[in-house]
Amino acid sequence: MNPQSLLPSVPEFLAILPEISLVILIVAVLAYDRILKPAERRRVGLLAAWGSIVILLITVGLWVLFREPEPNRSLVESLMWGGMIRNDLITLIFRVMFLVAVAIVSLISLDVPALQRGEYFALLLSATIGFSLMAAGSDMIMLFLAIETASISLYILTGFLTDDRRSTEAGIKYFVYGAFASAIMLYGLSLVYGITAQTNIYVIASLVAQSGAIPPEINGLFLLATVMIVAGFGFKISAVPFHFWTPDAYEGAPAPVTAFVSTASKAAGFAVTIRVFAAGALGAPNFDSEWWAMLVAITIVTMTLGNILAIFQSNIKRMLAYSSIAQAGYTLIGLVALTPDGSGAAMFYLLMYVFTNVAAFGVVVLVSRETGSDDMQDFYGLSRRAPYLALAMLFALLSLGGIPPTAGFIGKFFIFKAAVDAGLWWLALIGVLNAFIGLYYYLSVVKYMYLYRSDDEEERIPVSRAASVALALSVLGIIYLGIAAGPAFEWTRQAGAAFFPFSG
Repeated sequence: MNPQSLLPSVPEFLAILPEISLVILIVAVLAYDRILKPAERRRVGLLAAWGSIVILLITVGLWVLFREPEPNRSLVESLMWGGMIRNDLITLIFRVMFLVAVAIVSLISLDVPALQRGEYFALLLSATIGFSLMAAGSDMIMLFLAIETASISLYILTGFLTDDRRSTEAGIKYFVYGAFASAIMLYGLSLVYGITAQTNIYVIASLVAQSGAIPPEINGLFLLATVMIVAGFGFKISAVPFHFWTPDAYEGAPAPVTAFVSTASKAAGFAVTIRVFAAGALGAPNFDSEWWAMLVAITIVTMTLGNILAIFQSNIKRMLAYSSIAQAGYTLIGLVALTPDGSGAAMFYLLMYVFTNVAAFGVVVLVSRETGSDDMQDFYGLSRRAPYLALAMLFALLSLGGIPPTAGFIGKFFIFKAAVDAGLWWLALIGVLNAFIGLYYYLSVVKYMYLYRSDDEEERIPVSRAASVALALSVLGIIYLGIAAGPAFEWTRQAGAAFFPFSG
């Protein structure tokens, strides 16, 4: 046999070039950290941030210059590396989300001295590799390996501040809950393999769609496997009732890590969830499926419970944690619509959420560094102590609440429109009512910043250049996706069609 035949072709090499580049960046970060003096450790974060931006440009450049991945590539053509990954527009868009998130989070991490270590940034990049492979994965084995690559990195990052009791406690809780959820999900995946003798989700979907492929006597077992897989995916996206870890982990983790978990990790979880369910690997994607009714119930409870519990929080990170749960509920509406436009709207919503939540937590990082706590009272009079921070937080909160002209308004509009077009007007109505509930606690923080006074309002909050760049990029993303969302939504809408490879 010719050894050259064992090497991947150029398209297959390009399909994982972003992940290869991230591995190279991890090695560079760790090596650079070893040669720097302790007083110069800040440069490691700059290398991670700008390296991520370079990889982002490479990823987008492949698509712009070489049309790789091809937007109209068929399912068979897009499956690569033995069917382990699918190189399509979905993968491209989620890679953009992850790289934007890791770049901005790396910049805001520079204002936390305890995080200025090579290991921290290497873990961020390692988790990004896991997220990227989660979005690209088309095989159950690849999906599980990618999920665990990301999860293990996040467990360590959550408890990274070993001198902080809250951080170590949050890391332990996240690890215990995460390990339990992974075990349940893995058992569900093993049941699916035992029933179908296949691991590729599209091959499984084709078998499930065939009449009589699954004997009636084991339909109950297949439904049990679906429930277990829903539990595992629900943990990753913080959906009720698998959300218990979220408030404690968000509160105890370093704020930049919380920003990363709430955006990139959630987007990766949704990438896997939509890809598996829309493909039909766990049953036909229609309104008569058993799992569809289960997901609708989870959707309604998730956005309602998240919004109601957020109202009673006095800690800004716990409030944003419950807000994140509610936002997951809105995004699930796009999934249960079972249409390409619904999936495209969910992807657009996740894209705008990356910019929005990273901006919010970026402000939290700077305020908590100055005050030493995460209480709501720390935001009293923020407009006088740091006008630009207050403005960035204002845009983030308005976007989370869905107020024009921010990206959050357009995101909610597309999500609710997809539900109405699918005949789920009642679900869209529930979403609109929940959005009004969310406005109460979002605007409360705005009231604290601009109307309340503080005894420390004469003390200015310093903002580093790196943090200024990170917040500026986030706010610009919020504004751009709010006033010129057409191209971005068209991009995600085209990708949404790839979620349904067997439609028509």
